[in-house]
Amino acid sequence: MDPLTSLRDAEPRPFWLDDPRRPQAAPALVGATTCDLLVVGGGYTGLWTALLAKERDPSADVVLIEADEAGGAASGRNGGFCESSLTHGLRNGLQRWPREIDLLERLGRENLQAIEDAVLRHGIDCDWERTGSIVVATEPYQLAGLAEEAEAAARHGGEPVLLDGAAVRREIDSPTFLGGLWNKDDVAMVNPARLAWGLKSACLALGVRVHEHTPATSLAEHGAVVGVRTPYGRITARRVALATNAHPSLVRRHRPYTVPVYDYALMTEPLTRAQLASVGWTRRQGFADSANQFHYVRLSADNRVLWGGYDAVYRYGGRVRAEHDRRPETFATLARHFFTTFPQLEGVRFTHSWGGAIDMSTRFCVFFDTSHHGKVSYAAGFTGLGVGASRFGAQVMLDLLAAERTERTGLRMVRSKPLPFPPEPVRSAGIGITRWSLARADRSQGRRNLWLRGLDRFGLGFDS
Repeated sequence: MDPLTSLRDAEPRPFWLDDPRRPQAAPALVGATTCDLLVVGGGYTGLWTALLAKERDPSADVVLIEADEAGGAASGRNGGFCESSLTHGLRNGLQRWPREIDLLERLGRENLQAIEDAVLRHGIDCDWERTGSIVVATEPYQLAGLAEEAEAAARHGGEPVLLDGAAVRREIDSPTFLGGLWNKDDVAMVNPARLAWGLKSACLALGVRVHEHTPATSLAEHGAVVGVRTPYGRITARRVALATNAHPSLVRRHRPYTVPVYDYALMTEPLTRAQLASVGWTRRQGFADSANQFHYVRLSADNRVLWGGYDAVYRYGGRVRAEHDRRPETFATLARHFFTTFPQLEGVRFTHSWGGAIDMSTRFCVFFDTSHHGKVSYAAGFTGLGVGASRFGAQVMLDLLAAERTERTGLRMVRSKPLPFPPEPVRSAGIGITRWSLARADRSQGRRNLWLRGLDRFGLGFDS
């Protein structure tokens, strides 16, 4: 079957959000109100911030506003990989913060367990599965990198399992898999939209006032308080936590530190028992390949295959627009790659195709800042690994707003910021050259050209 035929009936919307259990939107804010803490943004970062704020101080008056609906942006359309890493992987953390990597790894594992505990405590129905994940090698040169990563993980508290070609294919059968590195415990699979909706429900149950379809249009300091305007109202708050991520920050000086990069995914129809048996996959791990332009793949609760990644697309000017969620050429590429990886699934059709913006930073992981004399805190730049790290980000924002010195706020990772992206047109040109160089490296046994080596030296890059 022509791979393009498999896309014929694909709905142009995120599978996770196409759910009859999607909750009714909370009413928009109309008029003026006051609160102790205002959270701007209803994705994971904002929802965790509001929830943790109420758990820390049940008497606090917390308001959360969201321009669309909770979980409607990146939090409801990602792959659902909830990882313990706070640094976008051990390798990135070692390169940037080698002296505190053991602490970062411990905090990350504690954070993942705390998410699992919260899911159970609040009764969040989000298909949580602590399956772990496998990084697979699809080219011989990638095997050495997996072995090095296994050694590094073992030195820093991990328990990775290095798999040869036969062993990885016993887990997930593909003729393209030559080896793998299985992280058994530090990754969970989750239905991302239902996690967001569950967090929203938990916030409401604790007394958080939630207003959806309420974008923040401006922010200004007024003595001891901060005022935030919305289309139909105004909020006066003692403290404000900004969790807008890929969308432009209300604090203009923060904007150069992130760019919105579009990521795309497909979802198949449910596999039959025979189709699933042809792949194996009895332990239901997620997996990703080792290329610079990598794919991320997992099973849904009803045995669909989510197939995403590869292309990472930046649009000139960094505009976030709904029309950018559709990119037929990327969907066609993903479909071809799917059937190359799983030829035994020929005939399977895709039911959904979608995209969405990721808040990318030059260091590939979250950074923090405060403004307005400490009354406003900010976390952004998760670069695609925010499902788990967003809870940690929420904790840091609350620590900063309380002016508390904690184990978290003492981290160099928290006290430093990434290099900003240059303005246009240099930004688009640089990202374009980097994407071309990464694709070239994937075709050249991983050899990085002078441009990529220069970016590595200065701690910059572009991640697919």
